[in-house]
Amino acid sequence: MEFSNTSGKIYIAGHNGMVGSAIHRALLKKGYTNIVTRSSKELDLRNQNEVNDFFKSEKPDFVFLAAAKVGGILANNTYRAEFLYDNLMIQTNVIHASYTNKVSKLLFLGSSCIYPKMAKQPLTEEALLTGELEPTNEPYAIAKIAGIKMCEAYRDQYGVNFISAMPTNLYGPNDNYDLKSSHVLPALLRKFHEAKVSGDSEVQCWGTGSPMREFLHVDDLAAGCLHLMLTYDQKEFVNIGTGTDVTIKDLAETIASIVGFNGELVWDSTKPDGTPRKLMNVGRIHASGWKHEIDLKEGIKQVFKEFTNNDC
Repeated sequence: MEFSNTSGKIYIAGHNGMVGSAIHRALLKKGYTNIVTRSSKELDLRNQNEVNDFFKSEKPDFVFLAAAKVGGILANNTYRAEFLYDNLMIQTNVIHASYTNKVSKLLFLGSSCIYPKMAKQPLTEEALLTGELEPTNEPYAIAKIAGIKMCEAYRDQYGVNFISAMPTNLYGPNDNYDLKSSHVLPALLRKFHEAKVSGDSEVQCWGTGSPMREFLHVDDLAAGCLHLMLTYDQKEFVNIGTGTDVTIKDLAETIASIVGFNGELVWDSTKPDGTPRKLMNVGRIHASGWKHEIDLKEGIKQVFKEFTNNDC
């Protein structure tokens, strides 16, 4: 069955997360209504028996594998065993069950952290496994690399149409604003908002502010995922990003301006910076006919409005 057939049954693994919920919204907008979901309480994707029973019962035609244990530098470095075990188990169970239950097409979502710490910029897909990983998120990266290789190996051995996409840093609706486990953009947004509300004169920011990062709105990612499911059938994984980046310092100043925080930004250089730069080469997905649409500043304005409306 082709993905263009909107009657096919679609399973979104991780539909309550930021990425999965964005894919869900995008599918509904495009007329896909035969969608099956399960919360983590209803289905533990780390449990092989539960996953196998679910696939045998539901028999999805298409799978978006967006379920993962995710977090920022602090969470990645603190819960190293969980990030490795949980992600390996989730993706292994879902990918194998998709094969044994004859899923027509699967899209596995990874992360830009799969690339070597000192890889040449911008990051091309060919840079994978050419150097050492960033130590703070190595367990997560290893799990995601295993997912890519599993899709490739199953394609080679079994002839399945399993593809992989590597998003850059994401932000948007349903993001995580917990300061202990969040990524840099939502963490800064919450910090500046709370500082403004409290009347604080300064906000402490992690690191030096010098690393450069690329940010993609999750609704753009969802659109890219649907595009790949419709048009892309190759073994090689695909980067999804904007192809442009900013320093963390510039990002912080932009967020402070949008939030309306007028105090001082104090950079704590005792905290880790992480990878110096992570810019995606998006030539492969651009050549396939897709490009992001949401400008970073406008996207931050949107998420700040949602953040304050939801009283996060």
